[in-house]
Amino acid sequence: MPSISSAFKTRRTYEFIKALLGEYDIRTMCTTLNVTRSGFYAWLRNPVSDHAHEDARLHNLIRRSFTASHGIYGALRVFLDLREACETCSKHRVARLMRVKRPVTAHGYRMRGQRATKPSVLIPNVMKRQFDVSHQNRAWVTDITYIRTWEGWL
Repeated sequence: MPSISSAFKTRRTYEFIKALLGEYDIRTMCTTLNVTRSGFYAWLRNPVSDHAHEDARLHNLIRRSFTASHGIYGALRVFLDLREACETCSKHRVARLMRVKRPVTAHGYRMRGQRATKPSVLIPNVMKRQFDVSHQNRAWVTDITYIRTWEGWL
């Protein structure tokens, strides 16, 4: 199977030959530019192939799936999304179309690691574990079981 760049190069060559149709012989130009005459005539009849039309249709579906995932899904998850929608294509084709059109994926939901200093430096312990107070509204206490610590959930 020819690569994308070689297919693009061949199409550009055919466009070049078409631009010079009246000046030079087609056989000479095709031989010189190393393309087949039958391929040139087929391109004249149908400049955009059925495969290119299918790629454009699939690219719209890929873009829709990618947008629906808020830019999180990569090629494999987009492929699974398309398969769920009863589309028949391979994961390699989806990866190729995503690579050619270059949608920028986010890096998932993980938080990037941050270095933290000692908790005592960040938040001073004002109460020093003295929870008996003489007046109201002098000290407030809360439940911190929903806060994740370095040792895990409390």
